[in-house]
Amino acid sequence: MFPGINPKDLQKAMKKMGIKQDEIPAEEVIIKCADKDIIVRNPQVMRVQGMGQDSIQVTGDIEEQEHHSNISAEDIKTVASQAKVSEAKARKALENSKGDLAEAIISLQ
Repeated sequence: MFPGINPKDLQKAMKKMGIKQDEIPAEEVIIKCADKDIIVRNPQVMRVQGMGQDSIQVTGDIEEQEHHSNISAEDIKTVASQAKVSEAKARKALENSKGDLAEAIISLQ
């Protein structure tokens, strides 16, 4: 966390200040935003408790995924019924076809 400082010495100093730090064995961290998801792969997650507050520190490989919110529930139902598939498969096909209903239906047949 701090270059040149022995991690054990840092842990002792934090303990003296009343700060507790625990590692959380996370496999992936996803932060959902209005327009995108921020995904942290291979994360190192630390829960830090001290001075009456809890906080989470996350480090790792960060990837952003844009949301495709232009797909309506009606379009999903149409594709699902026409292609005779689940709504989850219909949504995925619509995302892959960038909202093109005909292309999504054809890709599922």
